[in-house]
Amino acid sequence: MSTLEYPVPFHTPDLVWDSSIAIYLFLLGISSGAVQLAIAYRRSNKLEKTSQNWIIRSAAVLGTVPTLIGLTLLIFHLARPWTFWKLMFNYQFNSVMSMGVMLFQVYMLFMVIWIAVLFKQEIDELIKKYVPKLQFVSNMITMCERIFSAAEVILFILAAVLGAYTGFLLSALISYPMLNNPVLPALFLASGTSSGIAATFLCILLAGKLKGDSHEVHFMHKFEVPIMVTELGLIVCFFVGLHFGGGQKVVALHNALSGFWGAVFWIGIMLIGIMIPLIANLFASDKWKYNAKFIILVSIFDLIGVLCLRYFILYAGQLTIAM
Repeated sequence: MSTLEYPVPFHTPDLVWDSSIAIYLFLLGISSGAVQLAIAYRRSNKLEKTSQNWIIRSAAVLGTVPTLIGLTLLIFHLARPWTFWKLMFNYQFNSVMSMGVMLFQVYMLFMVIWIAVLFKQEIDELIKKYVPKLQFVSNMITMCERIFSAAEVILFILAAVLGAYTGFLLSALISYPMLNNPVLPALFLASGTSSGIAATFLCILLAGKLKGDSHEVHFMHKFEVPIMVTELGLIVCFFVGLHFGGGQKVVALHNALSGFWGAVFWIGIMLIGIMIPLIANLFASDKWKYNAKFIILVSIFDLIGVLCLRYFILYAGQLTIAM
């Protein structure tokens, strides 16, 4: 195959993974980014009531719900979904997918410990009011408090590994020249962190109803431009690697940047996902930069861009196979 001969964007002859996997990768990125942000915020600020802070609250939701939804999508993507429980206990150390399942289990364990300790007072009140027989749960949380600091550091590392893992998962498809790329883990980690920040912005401004010039917003703005610049640099490295890779990598590059998926890349990723948010953060006045509605709009653009990136890498990456 020298050039692309089939114009149907979502139905190519060598398609292995479809939309459910793209959404799965997108949701895990949000979880990873939101948790990293919340831990960084908590450890760099003295919070009187941690459980009342909206960055922490957002991470408690964004760190768990998207991950569980993503795993559900993955389960139903299996040829035999009812056998998913076997993956939970039968680890294959030569399988990227199996290692991912183990990572999720450890990640969720530390996520539960983190949430339980930070929201200990609220959990105690609920137990006393509704299920007094579960008082032993409060005792277990008290025990977890002793290891909380170490557990939080481990959770931060696991969140970062989870973000990078989504890239490793695709790069393991060695028969696809575009996906078999060492830059993918770093690119997915950066874009996942960006999506986690954007999702947190939406949570604190829409659900928490915080003001656009709040301390939380000022803290989060510090990370936006560096992460977007890093993401842009990694995208350049990704395509430069394909260009100089020769052979089918050059064919994969040509196929990916032409037709429907080429439009998704230039419009969805570069324009909507990177350039508009980047320009908005660099050149907007403080009046706009700390305006809640403006931040919400930019965050939505950011999330659209990251979702487009997941779809683009997944589908455009499966357009060309190694000869």
